[in-house]
Amino acid sequence: MIDIANEFSLPPYIFIPSNAGFLGLMLYLLERHDEISEVMKMSDPDSLIPGIFNPVPARVLPDAVFNEDGGYDTYVKVARRFRDGKGIIVNTFAELEPFVLRSFSDDHRIPPVYPVGPVLQLKGQHHAELNQDQVDRIMKWLDEQPQSSVVFLCFGSYGSFSLPQVKEIALGIEQSGFRFLWSIRFPLSTSSPFMNPEDALPEGFLERTEGRGIMCGWAPQVQVLAHRAVGGFVSHCGWNSILESLWYGVPIVTLPIYAEQQLNAFRMVKELGLSVELKLDYRDGGDLVSADEIANSVTLAMESDSEVRKKVKEMSGKGREAVMDGGNSFTSITQLIEDIAGNS
Repeated sequence: MIDIANEFSLPPYIFIPSNAGFLGLMLYLLERHDEISEVMKMSDPDSLIPGIFNPVPARVLPDAVFNEDGGYDTYVKVARRFRDGKGIIVNTFAELEPFVLRSFSDDHRIPPVYPVGPVLQLKGQHHAELNQDQVDRIMKWLDEQPQSSVVFLCFGSYGSFSLPQVKEIALGIEQSGFRFLWSIRFPLSTSSPFMNPEDALPEGFLERTEGRGIMCGWAPQVQVLAHRAVGGFVSHCGWNSILESLWYGVPIVTLPIYAEQQLNAFRMVKELGLSVELKLDYRDGGDLVSADEIANSVTLAMESDSEVRKKVKEMSGKGREAVMDGGNSFTSITQLIEDIAGNS
């Protein structure tokens, strides 16, 4: 795309829908590759990625960085082209990732980085499987629940778990005693161990939890997180989901599944203190996350006076201020427009 922009004498700007930490990882991989030219290994020592406060264990990096068949090379090639852009637009805000953003401004090889987030679709996204009757059923049930009493479990469009893990999640939610709304998905592969999500649940689960929980296929995530009844969010830690939870001040319990989600989870817990740790590494020996671990983490996230909840509420306010007139992201967008006009 940069070549096409250059061909038409247009200034090339790159948009990163993920966070500044992920951009930092890609630029780190490029610099590392130029020094030693080899894919990363799980046995590698912790990586010192500029701007990320804590050393990053190999186990929380995306699978692609260990892939000799194209994933690693793609990251490096894409990162190299970043340097050819006039600027990089990132869906984050200065108050959320100050150290990473500052590290970019200190590196003259990187074009200007514009944090313009949180960029969110607050009206939610339509999905073919989400009909209005289901939305009405979910929202009516939430209306009947006390404030901050419901834990919401949702793992993205492709998020699914093994049959044993689904059973542990169910038992953990039951053990926690909290009300719940669970968007449960079955694996997309034809070898799926359960095609009907309810078939994966422990025997008697639905009867024992009748009245205090709802199971559904798809849920209107933005509407749910915005609801006063929702007090916690067990999430795969996709970046959009993180930004939505921060916007509405809902603490996350981390259960990453793929891609950069485990790096997001690691930073949200260890660096930013904005999430409760359940699991940071989906590769962790294939071990199940136990019902006890799930119940304990959910309980921590749902505590009304927890430090995590206080930090999330504070960051929610900062995120909203960032996109208002005079906020850091508003100012960054203004600067971006001026720079695009000047480069045209």
